[in-house]
Amino acid sequence: MTNFLNFIDGEFVAGAGEAYPNHFPTTGEVIGEVRAADAAQVDAAVGAARAALKGPWGRLSVPDRVVLLRKLAAGINARFDDFLAAEIRDTGKPRSLASHIDIPRGAANFDVFADQILADHTETFRMATPDGRGALNYALRTPRGVIGVVCPWNLPLLLMTWKVAPALACGNTVVVKPSEETPATAALLGEVMNDVGIPRGVYNVVQGQGGGSAGEFLTRHPGVDGITFTGETTTGEAIMAAAAKGVRPVSLELGGKNAGIVFDDADVTKTLEGLGRACFANTGQVCLGTERLYVQRGVFDEIAEGLAKSARGYRMGDPFDAATTLGPVISERQRAKVMSYYDRARSEGAEILAGGAAPALQGYEGGYWVEPTVWTGLPETSGVVTEEIFGPCTHICPFDDEEEGLALVNDSPYGLATTIWTENLTRAHRAAEAIEVGISWINCWFLRDLRTPFGGSKQSGIGREGGVHSMEFYSELRNVCVKL
Repeated sequence: MTNFLNFIDGEFVAGAGEAYPNHFPTTGEVIGEVRAADAAQVDAAVGAARAALKGPWGRLSVPDRVVLLRKLAAGINARFDDFLAAEIRDTGKPRSLASHIDIPRGAANFDVFADQILADHTETFRMATPDGRGALNYALRTPRGVIGVVCPWNLPLLLMTWKVAPALACGNTVVVKPSEETPATAALLGEVMNDVGIPRGVYNVVQGQGGGSAGEFLTRHPGVDGITFTGETTTGEAIMAAAAKGVRPVSLELGGKNAGIVFDDADVTKTLEGLGRACFANTGQVCLGTERLYVQRGVFDEIAEGLAKSARGYRMGDPFDAATTLGPVISERQRAKVMSYYDRARSEGAEILAGGAAPALQGYEGGYWVEPTVWTGLPETSGVVTEEIFGPCTHICPFDDEEEGLALVNDSPYGLATTIWTENLTRAHRAAEAIEVGISWINCWFLRDLRTPFGGSKQSGIGREGGVHSMEFYSELRNVCVKL
């Protein structure tokens, strides 16, 4: 049993708010207790972050900050096994996935944004003046201030450091509110912060729920200068409303109902390998995952059969076993949500090509298991096709020509990501431009160059992060005009 603590002004403190259990999704057993921060503790965390801005952190040069960012990356890697175990116990995801993606990329974010801040530059303009002597304008990049970081549970360390690293690189301080489902690695990072010499108050963690708890206390706090959030759209709307008080900027990566499109000239082998990951990786709990799939009729049967085979090929069980390839969903509540869509698909007459049930695994009966599932035959108006499920499932639908396929892909209020499969280069470029999303992958999925803009369109978010785009959100630009 673990007591998950808050990290405020360089110290670990028990929360004064509500207590709730932390579960191991693989078995459902209680493995610890989280004591949430109350409003006074959130205020203390924001105060500590504000003081650090005026203290030693605010006086550090960019090269000195970069040294500390690189030490953070090295510090996470030095305690790789600790972070890995904490992440697996929080999420139930297989070791094979967490050791390959979550922990190494969570650490790498600090190196990536150390490189970015060193390469950062601003504008300079020479202008004419009536007296003929001219003037010089140049821009300064300054920290935005205290950043509220509200994190999701699907990739807890990776998506938290994706926000914390650029915030610190730009000279800000942060107050992190991890998901109530995954409290461990955000708190563990506090130990690394102290070990490598990050000044007190620069990095703070407040545990708790959302509404009426630490999440709301943080996002409504007038001492927070900007808020970044990854999660569902309804929560994003609440955060945006809270940020309107005081006119604070937000960066929101929200829900999606991502579609993939396969044309009949696609390389079927490559396509099935990519789609297997896009639909089922991390038990479908990836904001960029593919829950709708449109396949040109000439290859529909082959793709449908191959994807169903892929769904049936996953091995569930002990996440610490290297042979396990699929974990449970995060919670009993999430399992109930996913299974409600499985039941709805069945009741609406879907043809189930694979899965569609909740397996009973010997020794793991209390875990939050669902089968990877492929359906076809539902109308485009079905909630199974239009609503985000966030489970290991996809609905596959045939189309005849390019115009029809692209129209089906775009028929959604969301616009986060798509994956396009074709060997026709001209068609690939044409489709990528036509599809209304923040990121399009052509003949691949989940490849990320962290220098590029990342975010959603329509109801999938506002703002862009990555590379210089993160620098823009986590800093203020000021112009200086010098009369010559």
